[in-house]
Amino acid sequence: MSEQLILVINAGSSSIKFSLFEAEANPELLCKGQVEGIFTEPQFSARGRDGEKLSDTPLPVSSSRNHDAALRYILDWLRGHTAGKTLAVIGHRVVHGGPDFTQPVRVNSEVLDALEGTVALAPLHAPHNIMPMRVLSELLPKVPQVACFDTAFHRTQPEAAQLYALPYEFSQQHGIRRYGFHGLSYEYIASVLPQIDAAAASGRTVVAHLGNGASLAALLGGQCQATTMGFTALEGLIMGTRAGSFDPALVFHCVNHLGMSVQEVSDLVHKQAGLLGISGISSDMRDLHSSDSPRAALAITMFCQHVAREAASLVAALEGIDALVFTAGIGENDHDVRRRICTQLRWLGLEIDEAVNAQRHTAPQRISTAASRVRAYVIPTNEEVMIARHAWALASA
Repeated sequence: MSEQLILVINAGSSSIKFSLFEAEANPELLCKGQVEGIFTEPQFSARGRDGEKLSDTPLPVSSSRNHDAALRYILDWLRGHTAGKTLAVIGHRVVHGGPDFTQPVRVNSEVLDALEGTVALAPLHAPHNIMPMRVLSELLPKVPQVACFDTAFHRTQPEAAQLYALPYEFSQQHGIRRYGFHGLSYEYIASVLPQIDAAAASGRTVVAHLGNGASLAALLGGQCQATTMGFTALEGLIMGTRAGSFDPALVFHCVNHLGMSVQEVSDLVHKQAGLLGISGISSDMRDLHSSDSPRAALAITMFCQHVAREAASLVAALEGIDALVFTAGIGENDHDVRRRICTQLRWLGLEIDEAVNAQRHTAPQRISTAASRVRAYVIPTNEEVMIARHAWALASA
């Protein structure tokens, strides 16, 4: 067993998730956990590599319930469970790399200052992504840190796919372009696809990252050619609470004729829309499946139709398709959603194996028939191991 460790940090607005790996080119997970409810009732939990519970406890009462305190608690817990081992590198998930960060990078003071410039592009995420880097640079100054960006994978898109039809200087001067997100997930799928389907990996694949946040990406030879998310993670598919793409003039209508403030409209399209807004019940697809409400059924139908429609647009971007891959929470676990989407894409020559599709898949599995012209797969994603790979590669270079 390796004596060196890789720590992966994923800091959100009210939580910090962590994963600990053995340090090697193909990192092996040791444990993972999180502090959630940071500003309300912070709760720490951790599980081992096989899912066994290691800890589940409220954080000690303190005068400061914030990200700093949560991060320090995680570090203290890890020290108590990694005696005799050395933390070799820390990898961070960063939602937005802006126009300049197109690949993972070692963190230093100049990088941190540059990352501050991305806050305007991702104000809900960037401050929380950056904060742990600054704290850890003080607490563990000798441990290298690596920032890995969710937008970086999509920078291989042709310029025509990255630009909006706005005056050209908006892109050049203000960084307004289609960045795309979920890039670490897509990068992981692209990294394992050659072992699953070499022809698809070198050819044309549409990947459906379907979860509470949802998007699609078109891969040609493992590189992104088009994706559904854009300047922010709001564009594209219907999501748990996000509206996805809609007529932007609706914003003007809500402000000018419904008397809503800009903040109220932002809350509407980010937090009150999507599956939650349509169903009036929940943002969780599992709740909608268990409901007999017509609006729950409508929300599921709309979601599947939007995915199928956007998938077809990516087939056009690729000028064909060899494989369709489902991943993330809904994509990996919801056989009914997969069936509906594949049924709407039958015109591509896609034939799904109903029995195989209905099974639970914890490892890569083909769900299309042998006769299907388009191969369909369920492939569990792993953004954390992708970050760990990048962190170790840069730290050991």
